[in-house]
Amino acid sequence: MEADLKNTLILADDETQYDTCAKDLLARKSILAHILRSTVDDFQEMSPDEVEECIEDEIYAGVVPTEPGLTNRAQVTTGGDKITGLNTVQSEKQEGLAVFDILFYVRTRDGLSRIIINVEAQKDEPSGYDILNRAIFYVSRLISSQKERDFKGKKYDDLKRVYSIWICMNMEECIWNYVHLTNDSILSDHIWKGKLDLLNIVLLGVPNDLPKRGRKYRLHRLLGTLFSVDVKPNERIDILESEYHIAAGSEFREELDSMCNLGQGILELGEARGEARGEGTSDCEYGSGGIVIRDDFQSDWGDG
Repeated sequence: MEADLKNTLILADDETQYDTCAKDLLARKSILAHILRSTVDDFQEMSPDEVEECIEDEIYAGVVPTEPGLTNRAQVTTGGDKITGLNTVQSEKQEGLAVFDILFYVRTRDGLSRIIINVEAQKDEPSGYDILNRAIFYVSRLISSQKERDFKGKKYDDLKRVYSIWICMNMEECIWNYVHLTNDSILSDHIWKGKLDLLNIVLLGVPNDLPKRGRKYRLHRLLGTLFSVDVKPNERIDILESEYHIAAGSEFREELDSMCNLGQGILELGEARGEARGEGTSDCEYGSGGIVIRDDFQSDWGDG
């Protein structure tokens, strides 16, 4: 029992490190540029390098709370004016607190407006709740939290567009859904003033097997390359550099190696625990699209 508890704690620690490493990889501008180019209309005709230049420097990974009243913080400047910005919490103080995986601003090509982007990574499609409901909650928080931060008083015309992009690994096939507002005219053709493009949800399903090369699967192949343990280290680097022109420097290579090593360690520990109990399967499986935790170690990327 003591050994089993020890293994459980080791697995939980490795799982946390894996989660953090996954966020760090996704939070790289070079990766985010490819994600935005594929999912946000404003950037589809731009090169990844051009998109990268539009991403603002402050990228928040796992530190901005989703909770009502906690997303923003207020400060008083030396001039006596109150300003409101995104609130960040230290990791040791956020236990049990839901936070956005990745949150940042990106400017449009003309530089006249900003878009709020949220990226969430999941080990698979959650079974404990409907993922679309959670995505709707997140995108709603990104809208409501703008008051007094991105616009003042009743200036609702200053609302910024928001995108919440959800990446679910270990799916059966490549999946891509775009959820957004529509306007159905039931009586009359009256046009109400306002923007229908304020709320945007993108749901991406990435399968275990690395998708084939081609424009259709360009984004899914990139994500699979980052998180698939079936891809050998040298092949991983080759795909990133030759297909996506992402320079894999020493720091980037170390992060990719950490992902692979942590995943392999979790796999081996799970197999050892399963064998010790005389079970035919382990507590922890590792699909080529990412980590799959069984019910006794339930966790999903994105809970902070």
